[in-house]
Amino acid sequence: MIAIFLNKSKFWFFILPLFLGLLLCASETWALTADEKNNIEIYQTATKGVVNITSIVLQRDFFQRLVPREGSGSGAIIDKRGYILTNNHVIKDAQRIEVTLADGSRWPGRLIGTDPDNDLAIIQIKAPLGQLHVLPLGNSSDLQVGQKVLAIGNPFGLSETLTTGIISSLGRSIRSQNGTLIEDLIQTDAAINPGNSGGPLLDSGGKIIGINTAIFSPTGASVGIGFAIPVDTARRIIPELIEKGYVAHPWIGVTLFPLIPGISRSLDLKVERGVLIAEVLRGGPADKAGLLRSTQTVQVGNALLPVGGDVVVALNEETVTTPEELVRMIRKYRPGDRITLKILRNGKFINIPVVLGERPQRR
Repeated sequence: MIAIFLNKSKFWFFILPLFLGLLLCASETWALTADEKNNIEIYQTATKGVVNITSIVLQRDFFQRLVPREGSGSGAIIDKRGYILTNNHVIKDAQRIEVTLADGSRWPGRLIGTDPDNDLAIIQIKAPLGQLHVLPLGNSSDLQVGQKVLAIGNPFGLSETLTTGIISSLGRSIRSQNGTLIEDLIQTDAAINPGNSGGPLLDSGGKIIGINTAIFSPTGASVGIGFAIPVDTARRIIPELIEKGYVAHPWIGVTLFPLIPGISRSLDLKVERGVLIAEVLRGGPADKAGLLRSTQTVQVGNALLPVGGDVVVALNEETVTTPEELVRMIRKYRPGDRITLKILRNGKFINIPVVLGERPQRR
């Protein structure tokens, strides 16, 4: 009996350390990395503030009957009053909006404001305070290519889906559905698919740094090129959307035409590039400032060009070379701001102050 006990003791003396070593290795294998823990923590916290948005649009079928068509997107709760930030294209033309919270409860949504130019919108639900989990707004001014980002949304109707990636590039531009150029977009390889639109793009601290809005894809599904509107853009216009229901965009009231070197030489102008003013809207800011429209057209090659009007070459001493560039510069200001346009008129350069107006709302 004693001999057997000693043999067993020797057995466990040698086997126990080996067993503990294997157990330790296994526990290290099973242990979560710091990055995984960060993903889980953000998801468990932030997903409570991400909503599924269903929009009902009435359309006529072949027999001219009104039939409902459902659209789906995402949004983020940004205020304890029930305000939700999403994309304009998610709720565009909707006759009815339904919001589903992370707890499964459903609430009718009320449209508060839209900004088609930036593809953003605010809707509101009247849910109890305890069911409204607000996601904090971060900032997008100091983002860096390569930093981790997380997207939460409802791709293809699959609610509360998390994808991760990095910022692939900054300062991208795409056109919104109304044709306006949306600038300074965040490009990410975090998978974004139909249904993610309007959902938050988060940093590793769980703060919103962007609003997922579009993908570049030949197939309609994610190929690793997604775009998000920077949160600084949203932060700037959210108060106006809530207060007025729309965003007042600056405007000078002109129709523009590009001036390029070939045209400039044909017209014997002193500048090679700039912006020709083809039309001036009567009563608009440009008209009040005394800017002149073209008085005639000439044919240069196969094109009919407006001539005889002012040529804009700079805004507040910053060179202007294309109509898109001029519009982009003006969008940095607010209605009521005063700018100075440097123009070429009758062979002479002059400066003309212009007080920006508020662009008429598009119907």
